[in-house]
Amino acid sequence: MSYFFSDKDYENAIKYYTEALDLNPQNAIYYSNRSLAYLRTECYGYALADATKALEVDKNYIKGYYRRATSNMALGKFKAALKDYETVVKVRPNDKDARMKYQECNKIVKQKAFERAIASDEKKKSVVDSLDIESMTIEDDYVGPKLEDGKVTVQFMKDLMDWFKDQKKLHRKCAYQILVQVKDVLSKLQSLVEITLKETEKITVCGDTHGQFYDLLNIFELNGLPSETNPYLFNGDFVDRGSFSVEVILTLFGFKLLYPDNFHLLRGNHETDNMNQMYGFEGEVKAKYTAQMFQLFSEVFQWLPLAQCINNKVLVRFMESWPLKQKPEFLRNGRSISKRGVSCQFGPDVTERFLEQNKLDYIVRSHEVKAEGYEVTHSGKCITVFSAPNYCDQMGNKGAYIHLRGSDLKPEFHQFTAVPHPDVKPMAYANTLMQLGMM
Repeated sequence: MSYFFSDKDYENAIKYYTEALDLNPQNAIYYSNRSLAYLRTECYGYALADATKALEVDKNYIKGYYRRATSNMALGKFKAALKDYETVVKVRPNDKDARMKYQECNKIVKQKAFERAIASDEKKKSVVDSLDIESMTIEDDYVGPKLEDGKVTVQFMKDLMDWFKDQKKLHRKCAYQILVQVKDVLSKLQSLVEITLKETEKITVCGDTHGQFYDLLNIFELNGLPSETNPYLFNGDFVDRGSFSVEVILTLFGFKLLYPDNFHLLRGNHETDNMNQMYGFEGEVKAKYTAQMFQLFSEVFQWLPLAQCINNKVLVRFMESWPLKQKPEFLRNGRSISKRGVSCQFGPDVTERFLEQNKLDYIVRSHEVKAEGYEVTHSGKCITVFSAPNYCDQMGNKGAYIHLRGSDLKPEFHQFTAVPHPDVKPMAYANTLMQLGMM
């Protein structure tokens, strides 16, 4: 079974450890190893359950504490994680890795406590109020793209993508201009955006991009640049994980400004402060720009819509909930705790009832890695699309996007593979604890 880990085939690792546990349910090592496989596939709820089970079987099995701490960290349960790291350090006082993780986790717990202590109920002022963009000077030696009379143009977007492709930084004045303008555009939108496609029109729906800028460029290469006749919808999780999140989000925001009625962005769970602090976007913005700019990004994210309805028939939504699949021996119905440890899972009966009540044909969601880049479940009523191929440079999955045409709204799936990117590893700007890896 270790072969599947070395081959990054975590799904089969889970399968065979499950079979092993059916034969030997009192083996702490099997639970711990399956926990690691769940961690690698971001099934943090299942990983936490397995680590806990390993410790129930053998309370002295030290790796169980590592696994449980890592699972709790991923779920944002910092105090619980700290308790387990503390246990490991007591048992292994000379373990440098364990001590480092304990110190980093302790730092986060103290930081969170400090933030709560200084929190105020007073209405926060917008970062925009403290900016004087007009007085910002673009230095003579800056030869990168600039907004034309303060506006995004087609040529600016082409120049911007080429500039980013060469790993160059957009001038901070231009970045601030984009952020302030896109905040104004987004603030006028409803949480649920409704659009109508004519019979001859189509839209491209993309899933998570997670800071994989060079794969985003590949989508545009394969499917054409956004335009009034080539509209796009990106379904959340633009940032974090991948280390080119600034480039991804500024490109997406630029196209939103250029084609506000034909380029659509929905908010994912990684367009939030807690995720950004852990998984890299905050660190990346601070490294490439300033803490003030991250605060402005944070404000803008709060104005992103949550869902989009196409022709009153197809609902596109990020959805932290997870669809339960049909298995040969039985049909899983209802709701249960999510394998991610947050939100819930739902069965085909829940999907059918929701669609019937809202007179919809089907749902498109994201937020879950799929080996083929997409997956169709619940008799075609629930579709998952994921657009970050070889996620985190380790999953080996394909990416995908979907074409929907106004004539019949029948989904057409298009797959693609990862393209090379500069030698900057994923999570390069993430919280130190997340960079230390999983034991």
